[in-house]
Amino acid sequence: MPTTAHFIYIPAILLIGIVIGFILGGRAARDAFAAQKEKEAARAARRAARTPGSATPSKGTPSNDAPPNGRSSSEH
Repeated sequence: MPTTAHFIYIPAILLIGIVIGFILGGRAARDAFAAQKEKEAARAARRAARTPGSATPSKGTPSNDAPPNGRSSSEH
């Protein structure tokens, strides 16, 4: 038969383990989230550098929205 000390010692050690696990798990989750944000920021920077035509056209450049003759397709 377990002694009275076991009824105090075992739950106390279990509670300490849960607290330590909660702290270490929270830290690991925070680190993983920060790494994911850095990865997404690097991906966005690479994507922005790869697509030079993503900016809006200036006044002097023709837009690709209008056909070359200047009329829309519904006016034919």
